[in-house]
Amino acid sequence: MPPSLPERVRTASAEITAQAEHVRVVDGVDSAADGVVGFDPARHPLEGDREHVARYVLVIDTINFGSGWFSTLRHGETEAMTDALTAFARAEGIWWDALPSLTAGDVAAVLDEDPDHELMGYYAQALNELGTWAAGRDALDLVALAGGSAAAFAELLAIELSFYADEPFYKRAQIAANDLVLAGAAEFRDIDDLTVFADNFLPHVLRLDGVLEYDPALAARIDAGELLEAGGAEERELRACTITACERLARRAGVPPRILDNWLWNRALEAGYASRPAHRCRTIYY
Repeated sequence: MPPSLPERVRTASAEITAQAEHVRVVDGVDSAADGVVGFDPARHPLEGDREHVARYVLVIDTINFGSGWFSTLRHGETEAMTDALTAFARAEGIWWDALPSLTAGDVAAVLDEDPDHELMGYYAQALNELGTWAAGRDALDLVALAGGSAAAFAELLAIELSFYADEPFYKRAQIAANDLVLAGAAEFRDIDDLTVFADNFLPHVLRLDGVLEYDPALAARIDAGELLEAGGAEERELRACTITACERLARRAGVPPRILDNWLWNRALEAGYASRPAHRCRTIYY
């Protein structure tokens, strides 16, 4: 049997980590030992039936990227986008049948952003892809295609939707499977096989906690807010070393990596971490 998507992520990350020149995993240093996990029901519309919750999760996860552009947006943060989409979902119902024909203007109107902003165009394209794949099917029909496997569902997203094809890390494909479970919209027998969902927040926390060490030039560029090249050696090493480090941290903490991911991501919102810049990269993958 060929290796599953999470297994391939682990293998690729270990190989990149072993050859990394800009980032190093510091052995024996720990990070979060507990923290916040799951969705805040005040911030997310979890009160509907499983179909409506699944639609919401797939829509919001399909546009769960753009951190490298956030400083150029009117509202400029993940939380603002989440709140706007939740307010829309509660008032109007989340997009589904309309997904294939959504425009940048449609998305911008809901998010209260400039319709000419590059990111709104990417969001519309990503949602169009989701709608074309889903055509004539409910969200739970898409989930059922995976046969109860989180790894298979992530693989489906990565195959069917180019905005999820984040080889070799598959951050958003994996997080979508996890979010469906956390939101109560799906059950996957292998959910705990997922890796952490490597973005820019997790390496930032690990750096400040001493788990990751950056070479001085990379550290200076990140501290100055410079954009890193998407898919470049530095950016790939940051993400790969994060996954490798978190495999060790999760084992020591006795939790699945997906739980550790939530702890670390929410830790990044705390004042001591939020006051320092995480790396910035303009990518459709986080």
